[in-house]
Amino acid sequence: QVRLVESGGGLAQPGGSLRLSCAASGSIFGLKSMGWYRQAPGKQRELVATITSGDTTDYADSVKGRFAISRDNTKNTVYLQMDSLEPEDTAVYYCNFKSVIRNSDYWGQGTQVTVSS
Repeated sequence: QVRLVESGGGLAQPGGSLRLSCAASGSIFGLKSMGWYRQAPGKQRELVATITSGDTTDYADSVKGRFAISRDNTKNTVYLQMDSLEPEDTAVYYCNFKSVIRNSDYWGQGTQVTVSS
């Protein structure tokens, strides 16, 4: 089992910045990738950014150049730096951990990000 604890959501103005954090604990030795997904009201959950165990990153086209994913292996934590925020970025953001063990998926509880003036 893997436990994910997210933090850092909140309210930001358009053009502003927020940084999300996700701390992983438990059976993290099976890490394949970690990432962030988001779900806006009435929409499906979508990928925002991922980072593999080899530090390869991938981003949704809508956030390229504005968001950056990184991780600190010493803290078992992944971060999502979000700059130049837009109202369309408003959503609940979920941390995801993909394990090579049985290809398991683990999810955090979600953190609300609201971009509004």
